[in-house]
Amino acid sequence: MDLFTAPDGRPRCAWAGATPEMLAYHDTEWGFPVTDDRRLFEKVSLEGFQSGLSWRTILDKRENFRQAFAGFDFHAVARFDEADVERLLGDAGIVRHRGKIAAVIANAGGAVELQREAGSLAAFFWRHEPPADEVDPPQSATFSPASVALSKDLKKRGWRFVGPTTAFAFMQAMGLGNDHAAGCALRPAVAEARRGFTPPK
Repeated sequence: MDLFTAPDGRPRCAWAGATPEMLAYHDTEWGFPVTDDRRLFEKVSLEGFQSGLSWRTILDKRENFRQAFAGFDFHAVARFDEADVERLLGDAGIVRHRGKIAAVIANAGGAVELQREAGSLAAFFWRHEPPADEVDPPQSATFSPASVALSKDLKKRGWRFVGPTTAFAFMQAMGLGNDHAAGCALRPAVAEARRGFTPPK
């Protein structure tokens, strides 16, 4: 498995060495379990924007996205209208793709309904945590049976830009599995966080 040696001398997943910001994201966020509904909605939205691009591009613009999309408060985003779409299309700080912008707004409405139905987005997403015997070796796959199932479930509810690869990247990042490379210094920390974590019901 490809690794790189970080400035502190410890190995990390190879992709984390792209920039200091990517390393910080890798070390403090990626793979640690998340139950906050707003963070979950933000991540699934940003993964949709990443489609066809790199995560580095999206991470560099993340604060701009947060400002543009009301901090990813999905109750607020669900009320966006065509004037908001035009505003967002004129915002050079984000990825200006009409289809992706419209998808986030539509998905926000879906998130409101999903929260009402399941109690929280977290409860819904964590239902899709894959069983241990279905997990591929770290960083060996771009989708999985669990991400295919999550994608189908979301699409059935009308969500957009949530294909199996996007769903898999979301699941990796939000801790629904530990996909840090074997030998990565953060893999044990994520494993410990997952051991102490109780999925929401």
